[in-house]
Parts: sequence; structure tokens; C-alpha cells
Amino acid sequence: MTIRVVFADDQPLIRAGLRVLCADTDDLAVVGEAGTGTEAVGLVRETRPDVVVMDIRMPGMDGIEAARAITADGGTTRVLMLTTFDDDEYVYASLRAGASGFLVKDMALEDILAAIRVVAAGDGLIAPSVTRRLIEEFAARPSPAAPPAARRAPGGITEREREVLTLVGRGLSNGEIAADLSISVATAKTHVARLLTKLDARDRVHLVILAYEAGLVAPRE
Repeated sequence: MTIRVVFADDQPLIRAGLRVLCADTDDLAVVGEAGTGTEAVGLVRETRPDVVVMDIRMPGMDGIEAARAITADGGTTRVLMLTTFDDDEYVYASLRAGASGFLVKDMALEDILAAIRVVAAGDGLIAPSVTRRLIEEFAARPSPAAPPAARRAPGGITEREREVLTLVGRGLSNGEIAADLSISVATAKTHVARLLTKLDARDRVHLVILAYEAGLVAPRE
């Protein structure tokens, strides 16, 4: 299956480099480019790509606002933030806006392409350089907009699913969850899939957010 991609960045050179890189692959096709957040939103609504790779700092509507508008449309397009700035506030705001991943531009180009594939497949991905800080951010500062009741452990899930959600919040993979709970990888994957459905979560990154906001993972646990 060909993954349809839109690149949104106010630097033409960045867009050109990513476009050329995608041209050498068999499974990625660039269906549009945008230089502003407003253009990105319009282009996504027009072309309905699988993934939009979005810069944060753009003139007018920035990437975070554009991501919020795109995910609010209720379509299947997933947003992957790609930026020079790995500031904690940008990471938190991007995921809050509905982004499924957050990458920095100093990553290897092949890693960026791999991230596009991961996000298109329905998973979430965060650059290793910011993952630990992000986890500490969620652990230390629940969303101020969420009332205490919203931060309790989610209802409607089994005790085993609660255990799995806790491990997802710690950043464990399906294989690591399976080893920790002495279950098969397939069973761990099934539990994660059920959590996504029951909690109406977009992806694994969204589950991490829910785990921290529910208080299932303590700071520096």
C-alpha cells in the first residue's frame, strides 16, 4: 500500500529534500506541499493524505494550530510534527493538539521516513531525544484543564487492561509488556487494541497521555 504524504514547512529546501527522499521509495508518495499552517489545513482537506509531516513554526497559523484543525475534522489523516525545536512545551502542545508523533530535524532522513511509516500504520512515535523529558513532563504536571475526577484511573477497563495501560504509560513496547506480565506478545497486542477502542484513543501516544493524566504512572516511577 502506498502511503500518501503532505509536507508542511515554510522552508522550501526542507520540503524539497523530503520530497526527493520519498521519490526513492516504493511505498511513499508526496501528494502536496504547504508553506503555512493555513495552506496545510486546506491541502489536507483537499487531498486526504495518510500522513502530514508538519513544521511547528510557520507564518500565520502555526503547526500546532494546524494539527488541531486537521485532527478535529475527524478524518483519518495523522499528523507527524517535525521541527528544529524540541522544547518540552512544543512536545506537550503538539500531542495535545492531536499529533501522533514528534520528531526533530537533526534525525537521520531514513529515520524520518521510518517514522512516517510507523504513524501511517496507526502507532505513535516520539523522537528518542525528547521521550524521557516528555514522560517526566506528563508525570510531574497533569493537564491543568482536567478536573481531579478526570485524572482517576479510567473506568470500563479490566484489571489486566489497567496493568497494560500502566506499562504503556511507562513507554514499554508490546514485547516488553508481554515479558513483564508473563503473557504472549499477541495477547499484549490484543490488550492494547482493546484499550484503544475502550478509551477512544487515537494511538499509543494518546494512551500514554491518558495513563499519566489518570495517575497510573507516578513521577520518576
